[in-house]
This record gives sequence, C-alpha cells and structure tokens, in this order.
Amino acid sequence: MKNEITYRVWGRYALFTDPATKIGGEKSSLQIPTPQSIKGVTESVYWKPSIIWVVDEIRVMNPIRMEGKGIRPIGDKGNDLARYTYLRDVEYEVRAHFEFNQNRPDLSRDWDENKHYFMALRSLRAGGRRDIFLGARECQAYVEPVEFGSRKGAYDETDMDFGLQYHSIGYPDETDGHEMKVRFWYPQMRKGRILCCRPEDCPKERLLRNAPMKPFSPQINFSYTEEA
Repeated sequence: MKNEITYRVWGRYALFTDPATKIGGEKSSLQIPTPQSIKGVTESVYWKPSIIWVVDEIRVMNPIRMEGKGIRPIGDKGNDLARYTYLRDVEYEVRAHFEFNQNRPDLSRDWDENKHYFMALRSLRAGGRRDIFLGARECQAYVEPVEFGSRKGAYDETDMDFGLQYHSIGYPDETDGHEMKVRFWYPQMRKGRILCCRPEDCPKERLLRNAPMKPFSPQINFSYTEEA
C-alpha cells in the first residue's frame, strides 16, 4: 500500500509531559517523544476521520538536553508560579503509515488509499495543514519530508532503555466505539531508533471512561472530497 510517509520534525523546545511530575503545577519532559505526541504531529500534517495514523519508528537526531524555565501559568486566582523542564533543540525523524478506520464503516466511501496518500504528501511538503507543536502548545515546531535514516543522528551508536512510559490514548472511534483508554509501554532505543509498538500491543492499559463516538454526517461536518 502507498500509505507511508517519512519526515523530520524539529523545534527549539519540546515538552512531552511525564504525568508523575505534574503535581503542584510543575512539569518535566520525558527524554523521548511519546507515540501519541508524534501521532498528533502527523495528524497536524494531514488527517481525516476515515483514517488512523500509526507511528512505526522514531529516530532521535539531536543530543537529549534539558532546560528549566520559570513559568507563570494562569490559575484560578491569577498567575501562579511554576517551573517547567523542557527538552531543548530537538529534532526527530518519523516513519508513519495510515490505515482505514474499520470502526467507521459509515465513512467507507472515503477509504481511498491513493487519494489520502497523495494529499498527505502535498500537505507534508507545505509544512502541514495545522500548526505543529511538540507536546505543548508553546513548543512550536516545523516539518518537512526526508528520507528516513539517510542522515547521521546523535545516537546512531547508542542503546538506551527508558522504563515504563505513557504511550497513547485510545479514543472511542479507534477502539470499540464507547471506551477511552490510556496505554503504557517500555520504549527502547537501539542505534538511535525507537521502534513503536502498535497501540493494541501495549503491555499495559487502563480504562479512563466510557465515551461515545463522535458522529460525522456527509456534507454537514464531513465531506467526501474526491481530490487526489
């Protein structure tokens, strides 16, 4: 199938929040991006409800560096004081592919591989359809096509394990239609490459809540565009 894209994403800062560090308003980034955050970047490049993006592989191109900042987030009683720890000067190569959303048979008319593939390529060359950011809204980033693995990375000779980490959220239209789940995994970096497991293969998951699938109606909030 022609359903795979590869690109580089880079930015001055990234914040892939570790939930354990959010107590008291503090935030500290994980050392590597989560598959959910990279999936969000890919969906900002191009997305339709009839497809699901799956992140296959991530390359860490720049050295992992952290930088702390004093932040004044807006709280219930005005600005608070907090300290956020960001990743600094980040760049990643990404390999991802899309699959048709089998949980949305109502959108089967839009299961057109050729159309989505070429629209995704055009959107990638244009820098994405929506704003790109890495983990947090203040971490603006940029994307462009790249041949995956063709350039030298900072960890091409390095292996690292990162322990149990957050992987992704399973939304109702990507699970069984009425459940929202959080998933966890044990990421490993081998020669600078992180092979991402499929969401359904994560070793740990937990039900967050029951939630309905969002309805889409042709020509109301969804259009079957025939462009390619």
